[in-house]
Parts: sequence; C-alpha cells; structure tokens
Amino acid sequence: MKKILFVCHGNICRSPMAEFVMKDLVKKAGLASQFHIESAATSREEIGNPVYPPARRKLAEHGISCGGHAARQLTNRDYEEYDLLIGMDRANLRDMHRICGGDFAGKLHLLMDYTDHPRDVADPWYTEDFEATWQDVLAGCQGLLHELMEGNENADEFQRIPQYRRVDQTGDPHGAVPCDGQRQSGIAGSLPFHRRGHQRAQDMGQQIC
Repeated sequence: MKKILFVCHGNICRSPMAEFVMKDLVKKAGLASQFHIESAATSREEIGNPVYPPARRKLAEHGISCGGHAARQLTNRDYEEYDLLIGMDRANLRDMHRICGGDFAGKLHLLMDYTDHPRDVADPWYTEDFEATWQDVLAGCQGLLHELMEGNENADEFQRIPQYRRVDQTGDPHGAVPCDGQRQSGIAGSLPFHRRGHQRAQDMGQQIC
C-alpha cells in the first residue's frame, strides 16, 4: 500500500483538496485499496477546522465530498508513517524539512513537480481563485498517479479516468455539467494524465537552505 500525505500551511484549502481529489482518482481507477491518502498542516492555526467553505464548494462542483475532515498538524512521526509527503509550495517544503528533521529518505516533494509546469500551487487564501487552485491540484494529482502507476500491468486503464464534471444546481447526477459548460449525459471524455517534463530533485534541501 502506498501512503501519501499532502501538506499545506493550514490544512483547510489546498492540501485537503489534493487529498480528496487523489482519493477520488484512485477510486475511479479501481485502486482505492492500494492507497492510504491523508493531509496535514505545517502550522497550528486551523487545527480541528473543516475544509474552508469555498474549497468545499469547488470540490462539490465536481462531485467530490470532503465531509469529516478536521485540520491537523504535520509531525515528525509522519515522515516514518508515509511514503510520500507532498507540499503545495516552497514555503511548505521548508517547514516540512524543519518539522521532519530533514529528508534523508527522499520523501518530501512538491505537487506541481509532477506536472509539465512545476511551480507553487496557487494559494486561494490570498488569490480567492479556487478554480485556479482546482486546476493545479487536479493536474498535480493526475501526474502523481501516472508516475506511481508507470510499469504497472494495468497502466493503460489508468489513462481512461472520466473527466470531472460540475454538478448542476439541481444536484442531478445524471445531468452534470462538464468543465466546458455543455450539458451531456453519460461519461465525459477521458482526461489524459500529465507527464512530468523535468527531473525532480532527489534532495530538495539544496533549494531551500
């Protein structure tokens, strides 16, 4: 089982979005039993709080529930418990190195490093643009899943995960609105995985000293 922990500053916007998007992706791919996915904060500012309402609404637009989430802080023990700890931006990564006491096993990474456009995930707490954050998180999670599944005997199936669709205002799951805004029935077209276009550093410590 692959254990993944997504990390951001408060654990109420970006990291829980990544957590629940990744859970949804592996579920759609029939891989839920092969993954344990959670999220955490580098700070204590939002401990115990649920997903921030605009982030929750953005997930709900695409049929993803985040009920039951309560923000918690990253701990040194998480480094031993998880195979990958993935931050949303470079500030998160610096704090992750500090809390975990370094990265001797090469477990600490940035989500957007799994895409063709490595950069920080847009922080909606400041930008108020939750659509941009959704797009970043989705691309990063797709790229991460693709990389994890490379070489798997069922890898071809993982490239046919249905495209996300916004749920219409009536809540009718059969009349969902795809991201292009056009209503349709049935499963939307496939959304290809992003491939990383660069070599991710094995030890991010050189970049964040």
